[in-house]
Amino acid sequence: MMRLAGGDAITFMYDNAGVSVSQEIIDAARAEYGLDQPFLVQYAKWFAGMATGDMGESYASHRDVYETFVEKLPATILLTLSSILLTVILSIPLGILSAVNHNRWVDYVIRFLSFIGNSMPNFFVALVLIYFLAVRMGWFPVITNNNTAQSLVLPTLTLAISMASKYTRQVRATVLEELNKDYVAGARARGVRGSVIIWKSVMKSSMLTIITLLALSIGSLLGGTTIVETIFMWDGVGKMAVDAITMRDYPIIQAYVAWMAVIYVVVNLITDIIYHYLDPRVRLGGDGA
Repeated sequence: MMRLAGGDAITFMYDNAGVSVSQEIIDAARAEYGLDQPFLVQYAKWFAGMATGDMGESYASHRDVYETFVEKLPATILLTLSSILLTVILSIPLGILSAVNHNRWVDYVIRFLSFIGNSMPNFFVALVLIYFLAVRMGWFPVITNNNTAQSLVLPTLTLAISMASKYTRQVRATVLEELNKDYVAGARARGVRGSVIIWKSVMKSSMLTIITLLALSIGSLLGGTTIVETIFMWDGVGKMAVDAITMRDYPIIQAYVAWMAVIYVVVNLITDIIYHYLDPRVRLGGDGA
């Protein structure tokens, strides 16, 4: 797809150099990076390198791709953890509160706010937060600075608002479904307190749905939230991928795509393992349980 978009790293480099160069120099540079070879030959060489742990060298920075990737990864992991943590803190209590107060004013307010939050794209939320919290109030920097804690707040809020809005509705629906089951009615008839039923029974049964949603989000976040990282100049793998696409830096782009594939496989594997421990039906053999 990158090659169909036209141009390559050499074209980008000389187009932005501010000087005119001959076609011979451009051809020599392409030959140096192997860009003069057929696409399938280039891909085969890259794949052979990946199979032996060699991700190649960046066309733009001339640095080892693996070193570049590892350098950017901690920032993305930090943003992922903070966003997931804030999402869980917001969505689970709000979802439970909405379900317990089904069709009351509290439920309507939470559903309305979650609808608004879920409808707004991340780039719009980011711009609104920047305007009010950074420009008008001056509480946080507009873009990343040396204070990691301050710089982390706005991108974390941007991601958490959307995810928490979606998960609040999912938690509400799951908890409502569980509250209508016979075991809840039986527990209430035995005089078990509502809070005990919610936290010890209902939430345990609802965890499968919540974990599935979180697994998908973790995979997406670890792949780098390109729009948010770019807006806030957060130096993670998402911003690295955007820069690489702009500069047609094929080795970086291909390493990023491979990383995304690996992340989703690993996250889904971990989710299946967690299912094994949370759901007795999975652990004991499905229908036979």
